[in-house]
Amino acid sequence: MDGPRQVKVMRIVTSSECVPWHLGNTLKRIFKDFEVSVVGHNVSDHSALFPNVRWFDLHISRKVSFLSDLYALINLIRIITLVKPDIVHSIMPKAGLLTAIAGFICRVPIRIHTFTGQVWATQTGFLRQFLWSLDKLIATLNTVCLSDSPSQSTFLFQHNITYAGVPLPVLLKGSLSGYDNDKINLKVIGSQAELLRDSLGVDRSDFVFAYIARKTRDKGAIDMILAFSMVTNLYPKAKLVYVGPDETGGEIDEMRKTNPRILNNVLSVGKVNNHELYLAISHVLCLPSYREGFGTIVIDAAALGIPTIGSNIVGLVDSIEDGQTGILFPAGNLDQLKDAMLFMLQNVEKCKQMGQLAKQRVEAHFTADILYAALKRLYHQHMCKNDLK
Repeated sequence: MDGPRQVKVMRIVTSSECVPWHLGNTLKRIFKDFEVSVVGHNVSDHSALFPNVRWFDLHISRKVSFLSDLYALINLIRIITLVKPDIVHSIMPKAGLLTAIAGFICRVPIRIHTFTGQVWATQTGFLRQFLWSLDKLIATLNTVCLSDSPSQSTFLFQHNITYAGVPLPVLLKGSLSGYDNDKINLKVIGSQAELLRDSLGVDRSDFVFAYIARKTRDKGAIDMILAFSMVTNLYPKAKLVYVGPDETGGEIDEMRKTNPRILNNVLSVGKVNNHELYLAISHVLCLPSYREGFGTIVIDAAALGIPTIGSNIVGLVDSIEDGQTGILFPAGNLDQLKDAMLFMLQNVEKCKQMGQLAKQRVEAHFTADILYAALKRLYHQHMCKNDLK
């Protein structure tokens, strides 16, 4: 006699980059408990890494495009109708909107979205109101919405995006899926990191800052260059590992043309699939964002004993303990960003102590096993409410 069927979980993302960054730790574990599928743009690129997952490629544009979005919605409805998931769970704004609508239309029993940072937080006027209204719609159509950090939940609550009138629930202390100790581990990646250090021409006596994010103004990519240029004028042995795709629309190239020295000691690298190696050769991570979710990269750095300098904004205040595991500064304040970097340079032992405290904190609260157990409990709670076996 056959046993009970596995509950079907469908995870929906906008782009394939989300799979290793935000879903990878979950996908390594979830197939033992649920039948899982993933939908999103070119997500099947990762099929070899997760053979127990069913993949559906669906083009979802990050930018607003009525015809493209309508086509994606129709096809998402088709995929949901085919798979008949018991749970749909989305991350990223556009995937969240399309999944909320498609899941509601298809009457999926459990519909979940995780907010990871609001696009409208840095906008003004009509655009801010319009984007907020889309997030409000997501919250309204879903069974439950989560946020990836307590401060995000508070921020959303203050802007009338709630769960039954209270702040959105958070998995434990935050984070989407924690960090993977099998991967983010110096014992495992140390030799590869040393090879990378040599290939980049980084000397062991250099003090290395790391920026690892999309190079956009919202992520603080321009601020990072400007602040670091002030630091390297004083400390020629400082280096900046500057990692991520350039989405500044030519701003960085213009800065270089205007001031050829602006990128002195900047080791610029594009999109990578091994960010942990770049962290492993760094002393401090810098995340000068204007808007951010919990900051997955922060806990990856912490797992390697690396503190973070980050903006004092919603999301990052939960992943960085100011003065303990890193330094928070007012977003956009170049002088305070520079001063924080100089403090780390001039107080190397304190920098190491912050890194060790960060490591202890993530090992206690943010491992992938801990976060997956919390996610599994959440799914089961809602399965019981909906009488799913």
